Amino acid sequence: MVRENISRKGLTDLVRVLACTMAHLESGHSYVSVEFEVFGKVQGVYFTKYCRDRSTELDIVGWVKNSKRGTIMGKMQGPKANVEAMIAWLSNEGSPGSKIERCDLMNFEYLARKEFNGFSIRF
Repeated sequence: MVRENISRKGLTDLVRVLACTMAHLESGHSYVSVEFEVFGKVQGVYFTKYCRDRSTELDIVGWVKNSKRGTIMGKMQGPKANVEAMIAWLSNEGSPGSKIERCDLMNFEYLARKEFNGFSIRF
């Protein structure tokens, strides 16, 4: 039998964190984070500006930038349903004049809280 050495205070803190996490998840307000890369005719058509504006409307935080490969890359965090709506926008709609070939998603994870304040365009 393996015994862990944990103090009463440590155990109390752990229980408190788990209770908060469970309450947060049960409330349906958990946040998700995902990185994305959009391929196609997506540079020179104000894609990053429209992406920032749409993300702000959806209460999504993170960043977006033009890549040297001619794609748009970024990371977004927010309520799961809002992030899913933004993924649909990135995959199908985009900015006026853009032609999206595909949107790749990487590093999807659940978060207890957002890691960014606002949504920015990086250079």
